[in-house]
This record gives sequence, structure tokens and C-alpha cells, in this order.
Amino acid sequence: MPNYLFLSIRPEKKPGCDALIFHCHSSMDISTGNELEYEEQVCYWKSRVNIHIENVMEIDCVCDALVLPVTEGDAKLYDSLGPSVAKALRKASSKEFGGKRNEVLLIPAPEDIRPERILLAGLGEKRKVSAEVMRQAGGKAAAYLRDMGMKKIAVSTFVFPHLDLLPMDFVEGSVLGLYTYDRYKGERKKKKVSSIIILGRPTDEVEADLAWTKTMTSAVCFARDLVNTPSNDMTPSQLAKEALSLKRKNLSVKVLERKDALRTGMGAYLSVARGSGEPPKFIVLEYEGSSEAPVVLIGKAITFDSGGISLKPSEGLEKMKYDMAGGAAILGVMKAASESKLPLHLIGIVPAAENLPGGSASKPGDVVRTACGTSVEIINTDAEGRLVVADSICYARRFKPRAVIDIATLTGACSVALGNEAIAMMGNDRELLDAFRRAGESTYERVWEMPLYEEYGEYLKSDIADIRNVGGRSGSLVTAAFFLSQFAGEVPWVHLDIAGTAWVEKEKPHMPKGASGVGVRLLLTGLKELR
Repeated sequence: MPNYLFLSIRPEKKPGCDALIFHCHSSMDISTGNELEYEEQVCYWKSRVNIHIENVMEIDCVCDALVLPVTEGDAKLYDSLGPSVAKALRKASSKEFGGKRNEVLLIPAPEDIRPERILLAGLGEKRKVSAEVMRQAGGKAAAYLRDMGMKKIAVSTFVFPHLDLLPMDFVEGSVLGLYTYDRYKGERKKKKVSSIIILGRPTDEVEADLAWTKTMTSAVCFARDLVNTPSNDMTPSQLAKEALSLKRKNLSVKVLERKDALRTGMGAYLSVARGSGEPPKFIVLEYEGSSEAPVVLIGKAITFDSGGISLKPSEGLEKMKYDMAGGAAILGVMKAASESKLPLHLIGIVPAAENLPGGSASKPGDVVRTACGTSVEIINTDAEGRLVVADSICYARRFKPRAVIDIATLTGACSVALGNEAIAMMGNDRELLDAFRRAGESTYERVWEMPLYEEYGEYLKSDIADIRNVGGRSGSLVTAAFFLSQFAGEVPWVHLDIAGTAWVEKEKPHMPKGASGVGVRLLLTGLKELR
């Protein structure tokens, strides 16, 4: 039997997958050196956890672990579960558990109740508990129990009314915290949580909240998978195939090839792809949940950004696969919108390309023309994101949209200004800006509005073209957005720069290291408000 060395893994359709990818496999017989082609079905992220509601008392729930969320010094809240539980919690809280934020303690359950173990999940001070605290506690509890080998867990909802919060925040954090990305690791026995039981009465409202939470977290994990996938597999062509896999009755997808983009006049977008052997793919999705004018969502999708001729430093360059995080967010949003049947008309635009140096690559000093007719002098080829987004905004205007929202890992200056804690937001419409500010507060994907003063236009003046693509180091976060504003014109528009938040270096309880999936929850929450 030949020995096979696998050279690449390329997923294809498989029943039960949340996202279906078409890819081709290649392998080599080590004994002969012959390269072989074959096909195998591999699945992208899917919901691996059965989440449901059961109207059963905590002490009667058959599970590996019963999760009791606890604020500092408030374990006595669960005295109603019976004297044996109250005694066990008092003993634990007197010596081992204080209820501090993200503190957990797993203890054996008393023999007279049906759960095998009890997990105390700390929420911190009662007056400081928020939806985000709940998400983090949920992520911490679920990941801890998974690592301890627990498969079936139940969550008590007893504490939530006392805090005026919803149990779905805890569940949302649990699902996000259970996310892992290990597709390229060798086979090994993996610990997994198979089910999460929410203890309570399954009312129509609660069931609807759960359905929305499952749809939204699935979309976030889907986007994380796309961004985490190495760029040798996640090419523009692959991203286009992934978008096509989302097609359904209420969601159409088309892909514009290089010749189509050329015919449309997208010289700025095409200039970015010139140095790569991978063809660009301009992806357009449309979800018609309403007969109203569409909201157009644009996500930058540079599947690998070397900087082009203006080459980036080598340190950290491997992370530049994340430069398509905006596009991944848009695909996640369109997926969730179609699954939940949002009453909105949405168009998603995902301009995919690679930015590489090469004999045909664009050079500093080149002049290109956008689909709007504006000539752009390229000063720095590493400022490519604004070129692809500019042509996308030009393309979006043909739909006569009620609003355009773009999301992009656009500037390193965003990270300098805001660190990894906030999204930079700019735009020309107060109603839109306020809606996404509120959505940011609700989801904790927080935004910080930056100005778009007219004087920034002076920074972008070119001697030989209508505009230049960079204005120097000074004010580079806002001049990048000002550049885009020139293509939005009078159309209501918001720009979201996620360069500092799309990648997690230091993991959080509900956000493992790697792609954060940022933007999916923010956009979905903001769009629901726009209804």
C-alpha cells in the first residue's frame, strides 16, 4: 500500500455542514514520488452543540454538570434548590469560591440530585454585571467544562431575572467560547460538549431568542473559520466558491471575473490584483427580505496582503491572511440574514484579491481610474484596501441604496489609535452612525467615531490625478476614510475600520486566539434596528 503525503486540504460539500466549500485535493505517494489527485469531503465550521430549552428543575436535570452563575457573595441565592445543595455551596464559597468575574469551581453534586457535578461560574460584583460579563462567564464555563471532559451541561436561569439580563447572553458566550480551529492538526481524541440545556419554560419569545442566538453565533464562527484558514487554501477563488455555497432560494450569489470588472471600469480594484497569479473575484450577494431599497454591505477581502511593491516587514506577515476579515463578516451576515429571514433588502459586496509583488504588480506613482471615473495616484501599494473598497462603493451606487456600510481591516493607524478594544467608525449620516454606536454598545463590539473634517482633503491632493491614495502618516486613520467618503458622495454611508479588532492575540473567555469574527454581531444588531 502506498504511503501518502498530503499537500493540501480543500473542503467540499458535505450534508449537515453550516458552510459548504468546494476544494480539490492533491497528495503524493512517497514511495514513487507520483502526485495524485482525489476528492474527499471536508466540512467547515458547523454547530457541534445541541442547544435547547427544557422546563425542568435544576435538581432533576440529568447532565454531567449543572452551571450555576453566581455574583460575588451570593451563593445563598440557590438555597431554594434544597438543603444538600445549599450546604455544598456554602462550603465551597467559604473556602474555594468567591464569585469573582470568570472564576469557576467544579464540585461533586450531592447524591440526592440528578446532575453529576455543579459548576459555579463567577459573575463578579452584582452592580457591575452586564451582558458582556455574562458572555464572558458563559465562554469561560463552557470551555472549562469541555476541557474537563463534560459532554452534557445544563445552565440554571434562576439568577438572570435578579440581574435584569437575558440567559441568551450567557449561551451566546458559551457557543463563542467553545469555538476551536484545528482543521490542520493531526487526528486525536477531542473533548467536545455535545449539548447545552437551558433550564426554563420554553415560551415563544425565549424560543425566538434562542433561534436568533444560534443563527448569529453560527455566523460568527463561520466567519472565524474563513479568516483562520491559511491563504494558500483561502484564495479569492476559494472565497468565491464559499460564497456560492451559501446560495439558497432567498439568497442569490454572482461572481464577477477579471474581464467583468474590467468592463465595469474597476481599475482601482484590479490594480491591487496585478501582482498575483490568483485571479480576483468580485463577489455580489443579494438577499431580498423586503421590497425596499437595499442596504449595501461591503467587506474588504484581501486574502493575503504582502503590501505589494511597498512590501510589509516580515514580522507578523503570516497574520496578513486576516486582511479578508471584512469580507468574511459580510458573508456571515448574509448567511444569518437569509437563515433568519430578516425583513430587509441586503446586498453584500466582497471584492476578493491578493496583494503581492510581481513583475506585473502596480507600482508607486501609477495612476488608475475607478468605476466612478475618478483618477487615483498610487503613492503606496500597501494602501490597497481603500482602492478595492472605493470601486465597491462605486459599484454599490448602481443599486440606488438607502445606505452603504463598509467594513475593512483598513489601516494600521486604527490599532495605534484605539488598540484592540474598539472599531473606528466614520460616516456622513447621523442616524446610521448612532444606530451602529448603539449596536456596538449592545454587542460589546464597540465603535469610536472619528471626524471627517473637510481639511483632510488637502492631505490627499495629487499633482497629476484627482486624488492620491495616501496622505502621509499624519492623520492616516481618518484620511483613509476621507478617501472613501469621496466615492460615497451623498449616499448615507458608514465606514468601520476593524484593523485592531479582527485578530485576537490574547484570548478572552469567549474569544479564542486568532480570528475574532468581529463585525458579524455588530452589523446584524445594527441592521435589525434599521428595520
